[in-house]
Amino acid sequence: MRDDVADTSIPAAPAVPDGGASAVAASKDAAPSEDVARLTDEIVTAIKTVYDPEIPADVYELGLIYKIDIADDRAVAIDMTLTAQGCPEHVNISMQVKSRLEQLPGIRNAAVNVVWTPPWTPERLSPDAKKQLGIE
Repeated sequence: MRDDVADTSIPAAPAVPDGGASAVAASKDAAPSEDVARLTDEIVTAIKTVYDPEIPADVYELGLIYKIDIADDRAVAIDMTLTAQGCPEHVNISMQVKSRLEQLPGIRNAAVNVVWTPPWTPERLSPDAKKQLGIE
């Protein structure tokens, strides 16, 4: 799991400079932290299988995932953005994220919220994405 993804009892502010999700929130009555950590790793792995069709990097490494929230009943809510508000693929990309999460064992359902605040900037790219895109 990346260092910038942490289990917290309250959601953290979105956007961290080095890309990726800013927070994984679990409610105070959530299962033991080991279970949440395992589930978080599985969620991040699943999200990393979704790519922006115009950019050869996954949506997690692009820094498009702002928040991952795991509820007591294992419902998952994702706040994500896209590289541009006019992106014609926004429905397709968010549906892919939702579908990948709902295929994970133990996930009751998934909701993906596309948000535009804060806006995405290239500073959100992870070091891996920068390397992959030749931005260093």
